[in-house]
Amino acid sequence: MLRTAVIGVGHLGRQHARIHANLTSEAFSKFIAVCDTNEATARAIADERETEWTTNWRDLIGKVDAVSLAVPTESHCELACGLLEAGIHVLVEKPISRTLEEADQMITSAAKSGAVLQVGHLERFNPAMIALRPHVRNPVYFEIHRVGEFTARSLDIDVVLDLMIHDLDIVQWLVGEEVEVTGIHAVGIEILTKKVDAANVRLEFSSGAVANITASRVGTEKIRKMRFFQPHDYIAIDYTTKRASISSLAPPAADGAWPGVRVRNLDIVDIEPLRVEIVSFLEAVHDGLPAPVSGTDGRNALRLALRALERINEHAMHPGVSELR
Repeated sequence: MLRTAVIGVGHLGRQHARIHANLTSEAFSKFIAVCDTNEATARAIADERETEWTTNWRDLIGKVDAVSLAVPTESHCELACGLLEAGIHVLVEKPISRTLEEADQMITSAAKSGAVLQVGHLERFNPAMIALRPHVRNPVYFEIHRVGEFTARSLDIDVVLDLMIHDLDIVQWLVGEEVEVTGIHAVGIEILTKKVDAANVRLEFSSGAVANITASRVGTEKIRKMRFFQPHDYIAIDYTTKRASISSLAPPAADGAWPGVRVRNLDIVDIEPLRVEIVSFLEAVHDGLPAPVSGTDGRNALRLALRALERINEHAMHPGVSELR
């Protein structure tokens, strides 16, 4: 069995630890240790999950085969490169890194060692998306809303890199990663922090597809919905409730009457997305297969997010906007 560890056991890392512990109880893998720079946190999670602990990630080299890396984004590159170069497979939380240069370093380290680098774009593993993906063909217009209540987590990055990057990744994936982004229009605003807390981005693709994406981390409710059109279909997905439907014209009636609209609610296998993501990572490692969400996929999403942030910053310099800052 693969020997695993979780590095960084804050809010999200604790969920990784829970799943790795469960996989151990199922004899799927062997959860060796948790690592966190806060000794009290490391001890507490290790006790809870009946595993070892350390405050130094380098202690894991030679003891584990694969890790979940859930530390702040600013540390992704240093830790991932060190682990990958030691031959340890890495599932790193999104965004892959702070900069494209750091992402390139991580991808290069994985290529040199042959270790798997997977990026945690979780919505690809949502049961609703898994059910929907085979039905997607040539989408032409997206309307996406992702709103969360304010928390003190992930304040080292803005809402585009924190929340919207999920949707930037999904849109690129559905439109086709070979399709070029030809236009980006974006606005954003600081509300409770010194970084962008709410933003709207409009993407235009060479295929003619258009995506309008809104993200906010200062809402009063949790909304994670995507709607899009493709030829003859209107598709709706709710990531939170894990539901997806396809509305399309019904076959013409025998009497020539207006056929109406047929709505299909897709059958969903309700499995926790994070568990599916981690299992897919470990299966890729075990079977010698490419990562389901590669380092290049993570880099592409980061590149689009950074381009959106450039447009937001340009808009913020407009005289009518800058006066409000």
